[in-house]
Amino acid sequence: MDTFVDSSWYFMRYCDPDCHTSMVGHGNRYWMPIDQYIGGIEHAVLHLLYARFWTRAMRDEELVDFSEPFKNLFTQGMLLRESYYRKAQDGSRRWFYPSEVSVQYDEKGRPISATAIEDGLPVTLGGVEKMSKSKNNVVEPKDIINRYGADTARLFTIFAGPPDQSTIWSDSGVEGASRFLRRLWSFAANEQKRWSESEDQAIDAAEASRVRFMTHNVLKQINNDYDRLRYNTVVSGAMKLLKVLESAHSAGRQVCRESMSILLQVLHPVTPHISQILWEALEFPGEIYDSPWPTPDCDALRQDEVKLMVQINGRLRGEIMVPADADQDTIRAQALSDSELSKYLVGTGRMIVVPNRLVNFIV
Repeated sequence: MDTFVDSSWYFMRYCDPDCHTSMVGHGNRYWMPIDQYIGGIEHAVLHLLYARFWTRAMRDEELVDFSEPFKNLFTQGMLLRESYYRKAQDGSRRWFYPSEVSVQYDEKGRPISATAIEDGLPVTLGGVEKMSKSKNNVVEPKDIINRYGADTARLFTIFAGPPDQSTIWSDSGVEGASRFLRRLWSFAANEQKRWSESEDQAIDAAEASRVRFMTHNVLKQINNDYDRLRYNTVVSGAMKLLKVLESAHSAGRQVCRESMSILLQVLHPVTPHISQILWEALEFPGEIYDSPWPTPDCDALRQDEVKLMVQINGRLRGEIMVPADADQDTIRAQALSDSELSKYLVGTGRMIVVPNRLVNFIV
């Protein structure tokens, strides 16, 4: 039985690989069923069908005590890339790697023709296709890793788009992911030097409050995105956090360290290598993978004032600052006292308030 391998139940062997007396061991009761199954649509459909069949058969044989192997199913989109081919006399197609062709573009950057580098003769633009070895339009992970590192490859594929949608491979996108990680590295190196020199001489309380609010507000969004499997917006949230830190000139050492630790923690599942190295370099306690996952601080998210965008008849006209607990009369009075807004607010009209976001006047 131990030598029998089938992709529809092998994961149950992983739960207790040292069991040699049964098809599945006691560890299977602890680990199964699986919380989240993720796979491409073509693979997941058939694999899910076979896995469910096997699980129910094993249940009937009293090998397991559950009927479904997976609690949740998520099918990710495909990676796409340009394809190029040339028809042979027998009607077959010879597919070229993108690196084997020279592409000509129009003034808007759209491909219009291509020639093979080896002989200069035309090849046909096959359009954007699903990456496939048979069409020679795959990207070898080892090539990206050798050039940019594993973290850059992971960051780009996760940030390229919503994970449930197909994404076109972009060499410039990989460069952008690499630039972000280099920026993060440089910022951490500068912070390490600044923190080691001395304690802050002057702390701007308002700036510290702003940085903490922005940090924990973004953290709240990132945690929500992790729960919804929206990993691309997790990365965009991390990029926002780095911008917040880069502008935190007088927030104080303690506040900046808190924000930096949160940034590295939320990035750790995406870029585990650089986040671990920077965690150690900045002398945060323990190992990053053992640290408690950060949660938003309610005190940091509490604001005395909020900014409201002001629309008039649905058109954005400006913004106002009001107390966080301002009622509608206060908001109206604040808008009318603004010289730029008051000229549009002719008459009383109706006011619609979206708390903490905007106010729209219908006049």
